[in-house]
Amino acid sequence: MGETKTSAALLIVDIINPLDYDGAAPLCRAATAIVEPLRQLRLAADAAGMPVVYVNDNHGAWHSESSEVVRHVVQSDAPGRDIAERLQPRERDYFVIKPQFSGFYATTLPALLPRLGVNRLVLAGIAADMCVLFTAADAHMREYALWVPRDVVAGEDDQRTKWALEIMRNSFGAETRPTDELSLADWIEATRHDR
Repeated sequence: MGETKTSAALLIVDIINPLDYDGAAPLCRAATAIVEPLRQLRLAADAAGMPVVYVNDNHGAWHSESSEVVRHVVQSDAPGRDIAERLQPRERDYFVIKPQFSGFYATTLPALLPRLGVNRLVLAGIAADMCVLFTAADAHMREYALWVPRDVVAGEDDQRTKWALEIMRNSFGAETRPTDELSLADWIEATRHDR
C-alpha cells in the first residue's frame, strides 16, 4: 500500500446509519445538515490524495460484511437512507466495521492506518458526543494529529455536541474550526512539520 501523499486520512464515523430508533429524529436532522460540507471535504481529501476510511457500526448484523451494511441502509425506507445514499463509500474507499463506540476498539483500523502511512486524521460523522469522541480519544492516545471540523460532525443535542468538541479541542489538542474557516490543504500544511 505504501505511504500516502499527505500522511493524513479522512475518517467518516457511523454515517451509514438507518437512524430508525426511537428518539433519532434530532440526530437525523443534525446529520442531514452535515452532508454537503462532508461531501465537499471528501472531494478535498480526494484532491489531496488522502485515503477515505469509513468506520461504521454493523447495527447488530454480525454476519454482514461492509457492502451488506451499506446496502441494508441505502435500500431501506429508514430515515437515514438519504444521508447514506449521498455519502456511501466509493469503490476506492476503505470500510472498517466496529463493534463498539471507538473506531479503534477491536477493529482493523490500528493496523490499516500505519500501512497507509497515516499520522494525521480528520474525523467526521456521528455522533459527536459518542462514537466520534471515543474515536478521537483513542486517536489522541496513539498520537495522531487531529482535526474535527465542527461542521462535519453531528449529535442528538447541540449542547452535547459543543461539549464534545470542547473536550476534543482542550484535552486531545484537536483543531475544531469548520471547513469554511480552515481548508484541508491549510490544515495539512500546518501539521506537516508537527509529525
